Formats: sequence, structure tokens, C-alpha cells
Amino acid sequence: MHIDFHDKTKSITADDIDLLQRIIEYAGKTEGVSHESELSINFVDNREMQELNRNYRQQDNPTDVISFALQDSVDGEVSIVGKDIPLLLGDIVISVEKAKEQAITYDHSLQREIGFLAVHGFLHLLGYDHYSEENERIMFNKQDEILGAFKLER
Repeated sequence: MHIDFHDKTKSITADDIDLLQRIIEYAGKTEGVSHESELSINFVDNREMQELNRNYRQQDNPTDVISFALQDSVDGEVSIVGKDIPLLLGDIVISVEKAKEQAITYDHSLQREIGFLAVHGFLHLLGYDHYSEENERIMFNKQDEILGAFKLER
């Protein structure tokens, strides 16, 4: 799996990137995602996250993570036909400021919080949601299993 990392905050370490790469590759493998798949993970500040949240979700406040899935189909959309075309999953945007706040609130490491947000965003790219109790249980159990494999429990 190819993951493009973009850190606009210049605060994410090479070790953090390495850990996230391994976590997302593991999550992709457990979910049966093609190793040819591509996505990006972007790290921003609260100001930029608030702008994204306002523009795309009509909520004028910063949030911790937003996912933009490219595989959502739209009525009338033309399908791409071809062989060996990488599966473009989409983009995950994480507010580093929110992640730091939440790590303190939940009394765990920043690595655990960023790992959680990346996995949460990745599962949204795959179509998981938490809009019902049943869907939330399924998604959160998957998150716990993936993070547990890397000793990033709460």
C-alpha cells in the first residue's frame, strides 16, 4: 500500500510516520485491501481543520479527523475500466493540535491518539461508519483490534 504523508505542522516525527505506515498496512491487510491501493494522510493545525470542517461538513469548529473517500460512487458517474489501476482510497486529514489535546484528556500517548485517528479515518475510507449503535460497535471493535496489535490500547 502506498501512503503519502504530508505534515503541514512539521511536528510529526519519522518514527510516527513509520508506525502509522505499519498500522495502516496492517489494517489494509486485515480488511483485504489491495497492496496496490493508495491514500494520503495529512497533518494540519486547528485553523485549517476548522476551515475543512466548515466547508465540507458545515460545522464551524475544528475536529480531530476528516476522511475524504474517493471510492464513493455517485449516480451517473462513469466507471474507470482498465487493468492494474491502483485503488485510490482517498485522503485522511488529522488535526495535530486536537490529537495533542485528546491525548492529554484521555491520558495516553500522542502516538496512540494519532494511531487511533489514522485507523478511524482509514476505516471511514473503507466505508465503515458509526451512525448507528451496531455500526459503531463494529467499527470500534475493528479499531481496538488493529491498535491492540501494536500495543496502542487506551
